[in-house]
Amino acid sequence: MKNWAANLTYSSERIERPRTLAELAGIVAGEPRVRALGSRHSFCDVADTTGVHVQLDLLDDGRPSLEVDPGTGVASVRAGLRYGELAAGLHAEGRALGAMASLPHISVAGAVATGTHGSGDGTRSLAGDVVGVELMTASGEVVILRRGDADFPGSVVALGALGIVTRVELATVPTFDVRQDVFTGLPWDALFENLDAVMGSAYSVSIFTSWFEPDVRMVWCKSKVSAGGEAPTLLVELGAAPATEPMHPLPDVAAVACTEQGGVPGPWFERLPHFRLDFTPSLGEELQTEYLLPRTAGPDAVRALRALGDRIGPLLLTSEIRTIAGDDQWLSTTGEDSIAFHFTWQQDWPAVRALLPELEAALLPLGARPHWGKLFTVPVADLPGLYPRFEDFADLAARLDPTGKFRGGYVEDLLAR
Repeated sequence: MKNWAANLTYSSERIERPRTLAELAGIVAGEPRVRALGSRHSFCDVADTTGVHVQLDLLDDGRPSLEVDPGTGVASVRAGLRYGELAAGLHAEGRALGAMASLPHISVAGAVATGTHGSGDGTRSLAGDVVGVELMTASGEVVILRRGDADFPGSVVALGALGIVTRVELATVPTFDVRQDVFTGLPWDALFENLDAVMGSAYSVSIFTSWFEPDVRMVWCKSKVSAGGEAPTLLVELGAAPATEPMHPLPDVAAVACTEQGGVPGPWFERLPHFRLDFTPSLGEELQTEYLLPRTAGPDAVRALRALGDRIGPLLLTSEIRTIAGDDQWLSTTGEDSIAFHFTWQQDWPAVRALLPELEAALLPLGARPHWGKLFTVPVADLPGLYPRFEDFADLAARLDPTGKFRGGYVEDLLAR
């Protein structure tokens, strides 16, 4: 079986889709190697195994797939649920998440395990909403770690290395409406001089560019309607123009799969993602890379990437700049307020692999961390040094999985001692 982009063939012997916790426990206890596989949106082998893959989309633990505590607003969610399905259910209960990724097609457990995120100066990664994790360890025992427990910060962005996550508890907020406005043709000098102001001009902001173009191609601004209901004015003041038709993140692609633009208000879950759940996201035949840096390094990173535009552009479909608030997860790529530089490449891995060391040479000295679920050439042996609490995580993994049952792909090498 291949991943979503078809650039990776998994190494597992077979795939199981258990329907009960007892069935899952039998697989975990009976197999020397087993790993959970979510919606297969990772571009690297972070979720791979040479043993058995389990998918939890059919798992019924005897509880509803979504339960919302009316007193606290905490939502208990089955791990295999997709974010788009979760969001619609929360909205029906009058609740919302603070952030959504660009794709609503990804599974909850898989997304938080790799540090997936949306955009917004005040919004954390999807893992930042997690307040509890229920997982099956190597012994077949189900354990629950909640915020406040000593090991909790190591249990969310955990790369599948602690066990099979069966349920996740998420903090929610009251539901809200969002409008999405797109601006085109922002001058580069305006972005260089006003990066923080541009990224803070709406609740969620995404900049799309190919780095070699004469102007920044697009800025997508997603604004809370309750905060005033007007389109941001800063972009026009800086020289950009409101888009006259719906836009797609990729040039010359129809926007039919994208969430509604043009300033039309709608529920949070129908505006915060870039793509609609009922359409195939993006192109599919692509590769993706992303590096997350301290927010303070943003201006230097933008200038460095702009200088590499003639090298980046020929291989690129689009590039996106986003911001994320910091959190306390041990393996989070956003341990402090961060800015993310995302690259969607043509599916030419030899050429992309040859280019990535140039990007990394420019960004790593600025504090960059590669996204766990995307492509990079930073040696795996160098990754622990990017995370001050990595040894604490490795100790936690050794306690919950002493035989390495849940290791595979590059995670095997990451945790090798």
